Amino acid sequence: MGRDFEKTAGTLIDKASYALLSYLDEEGYPVTKAMLKPREREGIKVFWFSTNTSSCKVARFRKDPRAGLYFVDRRFFRGVSLTGTVEVLETPEAKERIWREGDTMYYAGGVTDPDYCVLRFTAVRGSFYANFRSEKFTVE
Repeated sequence: MGRDFEKTAGTLIDKASYALLSYLDEEGYPVTKAMLKPREREGIKVFWFSTNTSSCKVARFRKDPRAGLYFVDRRFFRGVSLTGTVEVLETPEAKERIWREGDTMYYAGGVTDPDYCVLRFTAVRGSFYANFRSEKFTVE
């Protein structure tokens, strides 16, 4: 995957108004949830999200970290699909890292709210869809 390609995918990701995160349910079937945009990203390899500790997806990621992440550009019908794993982080450092002003709307107890945690998605491979074709790539 070339640098131009990563830049194009990164631009699409940054402009996306949401992300779609998939996990496997207890019977092995995929479940997809809309997520707020990632709070941080490291290239197109690592993405940081805030979520509720009590959510079904957190319970599933604790048992099976395999995940899919998708960003779509609806205007031009393009998308970036990533496959990887999710870590559930509850350390003060991880929680403080992505905490934003106004998050008390979701987590009334603030940065130490027990129902606030961080999901760190790490991609291993993906595909980029544009102009009616997909290009697969490995994330390094």
